[in-house]
Amino acid sequence: MTTDANSVFLIGMMGAGKSTIGRLLAQALRFEFVDSDRELEARSGVPIPTIFEIEGEAGFRRREAALLDELTQRPRIVLATGGGAILDANTRDALRQRGLVIYLRASSDEIVRRTRHDRSRPLLQTDKRRSRIDELLVQREPLYAATADLVFQSAASNPRRLVAKLVEHPQVRWIAERAP
Repeated sequence: MTTDANSVFLIGMMGAGKSTIGRLLAQALRFEFVDSDRELEARSGVPIPTIFEIEGEAGFRRREAALLDELTQRPRIVLATGGGAILDANTRDALRQRGLVIYLRASSDEIVRRTRHDRSRPLLQTDKRRSRIDELLVQREPLYAATADLVFQSAASNPRRLVAKLVEHPQVRWIAERAP
């Protein structure tokens, strides 16, 4: 995080609670909330699975990286990124340089539980959902950890409790107090 940072970026696996926590955190900080996946769907006019179907994961990642480059330059936002956003080195750099990056860590069990009824996630369209989640965690965990300024466990407990912890953290308070 640079000293001129004035936004908060949430990273972590799908199902980690980035959108739920992000929305509540933005309200608490009086910042704008942006979910990058929803923004990408709104701008492209089609759901993410359709982008994956037509352009493949590589096409989706190009669109995502371009959008995140733009969004990370906005002041006073809480940005919930897609689970694979950190796969792009330029995106990781932009996140680190332009805001406070919070990794919401969730266990495989928690991710499986939270995504069990979700059929809209292209990377989980498999009969072996648990192994796919474990595989993605092994690949992404080091990138999340290396990109994050702060790491919080996104447990099954009340999201408002986690947001209260976040708001009380000195780095989050510093961002909130100095944001224009």
